Amino acid sequence: MELTDGVISLRPIRMRDHAWWVKVKEENLDWLAPWEVTYPSISGTPPTPRQMIRSWKKDARAGRSENYIISKDGERVGFIALGGIAYGPSRNAFIGYWIIQRAANAGLVTRAVRLVRDHAFADLQLHRIEINVRPENQPSIRVAMKAGFELEGKRSKYLHIDGDWRDHLCFVATRM
Repeated sequence: MELTDGVISLRPIRMRDHAWWVKVKEENLDWLAPWEVTYPSISGTPPTPRQMIRSWKKDARAGRSENYIISKDGERVGFIALGGIAYGPSRNAFIGYWIIQRAANAGLVTRAVRLVRDHAFADLQLHRIEINVRPENQPSIRVAMKAGFELEGKRSKYLHIDGDWRDHLCFVATRM
């Protein structure tokens, strides 16, 4: 499924995005590294980009995640995921995202978050969506707040980011 608001478009990631992914991650390494997930030594070897895409596609087919390329004017500028989709009594998920540095601060991620949030509530009938952000990541905190997510609280040592377990702030949106 593709999503658009007339300014940006989101389309499911494909295997042919692999070369682009590797290139932009390398070009934006310093920009993204402080916020990127890393793998503690007990987790084994981190997956390659090709393995990640394959895994995301498998999860998408099973209804556990949706992973999109963010594009503006036909150019790929970022990535957004609706992950950890759970149905049953909780009906929840989380959103994660990144954008290339030269496309930052233009409101594109906020637009992408709104599109994914609205899709999750209207089409998937989810009830609750979280965005977990490192307290130091002020731009991402602004994204969550501008997209209508409310601060719920702190998650201590929540994710392994940039080589260590990092605290996160949890922002939540619930369906009306």
